[in-house]
Amino acid sequence: MRYGLVLALAALLCACQRLEDVGKAPAFTPVETGGEFYAMTTPGLPDMQPQAYAGDEASLWTGGRGSLLGDRRAGRRGDILTVVIEIDDKAEISNTTGRSRSGSDSMGIPNLLGIPQRIDRNMPAGASLADAYGTSSSSDYKGNGSVARKEKLTLRVAATVVETLPNGVLRIQGSQEVRVNFEVRELIVQGFVRPADISRQNEITYDKIAGARISYGGRGQITDVQQPRYGQQVADVLLPF
Repeated sequence: MRYGLVLALAALLCACQRLEDVGKAPAFTPVETGGEFYAMTTPGLPDMQPQAYAGDEASLWTGGRGSLLGDRRAGRRGDILTVVIEIDDKAEISNTTGRSRSGSDSMGIPNLLGIPQRIDRNMPAGASLADAYGTSSSSDYKGNGSVARKEKLTLRVAATVVETLPNGVLRIQGSQEVRVNFEVRELIVQGFVRPADISRQNEITYDKIAGARISYGGRGQITDVQQPRYGQQVADVLLPF
């Protein structure tokens, strides 16, 4: 009884929270709470302080990022680069398995120095050692399985370098939210990239991101309708049948 009351109160609190959003569009996630904003506003601790020269800022031919021929690709904490996501995968797998087996066995003693004939006289009618026993067995098994998948996704999202690892690899993180009417579409990407894989256009494709985590979903009225109710989800987990 006590556990039932706790579950009822929890369901009531969830319902009250959902009632506050009735008639309102889903709110955006504050950008100040993400790791991207933190990486842009905090410089971090450099491994060593580079030596500065008086003529570095005056020359057009230095290797600095602000010079005419400087490399403006993302390479430091807080820099921004573009992640190009073009997924067009198709997989088809089909398996067929079959197995069949049959066997039979029989044994009898029709003649053995007249002994079977003597024994047959004392056996019930119809019984004889000529056909002592006979067995037969058969089994048949067939299995079929197939998998067909096709995924296509084309997106571009700006990501921020949130950390530079000791080996020079960059950890990036990017997020994007687009609200149309009462539905918010969310795109999240994160992973590790090598500075050498970043193109001159300051772009990198998703297949060059190690440990890539790409999420494309949404929240709002349409997504809410597509999800089963909380009670049904709990019942699906707890019910054994």
